[in-house]
Amino acid sequence: MAWRNVVSAAIVLVAGAAVSAQSPTFGVGRAPTAEEVRAWDIAIRPDGAELPPGHGTAKEGAPLYTQKGCAGCHGRTGSGSMARTLIKSDGTTKSSVPCLAPCVNDNNVMALHAPYATVVWDYINRGMPLGKEGSLKPDEVYALTAYVLFKNGVIHEDDVMDQQSLPKVEMPNLHGYSLPAQPWKHGAPRLLNYP
Repeated sequence: MAWRNVVSAAIVLVAGAAVSAQSPTFGVGRAPTAEEVRAWDIAIRPDGAELPPGHGTAKEGAPLYTQKGCAGCHGRTGSGSMARTLIKSDGTTKSSVPCLAPCVNDNNVMALHAPYATVVWDYINRGMPLGKEGSLKPDEVYALTAYVLFKNGVIHEDDVMDQQSLPKVEMPNLHGYSLPAQPWKHGAPRLLNYP
């Protein structure tokens, strides 16, 4: 007799889930248009397939670094300021921001944490400058990316970054994220803290 109650309860639960899954939308919201989906689909893969047309060099990025407000948060030299270090320091300044991911050098350079150069481009494109996110034109993003990569010794000053060249840049931390995770202790936060 008890098994019949269990079976009956299971049938009620399955039927209830099916009805719930097919419940009406109550007229709230709508399906996005294809154009809206394209506008929201701004992620850039490592192979750079979604990169927009444009180009830039470190020489073009240098004045933009100041003009677009990068220096206001990251410092005139890209290090030793209130925001993440973007550019390797000369050894006299250190970032006050701790390393939250595998550190690739003693300066905790944020741009060098990225395993792919397209990640740097994507981050600048989406999140910079602070308060005016998404306001940079593709050429400006390419130039600023080139500037940060050049200042960190990843590319040459006159290398042109564009849809074809940027995905081919080999980043210093390409294989850095394969480091084993730190052992977890009950009650302790799980943060990556590599030397």
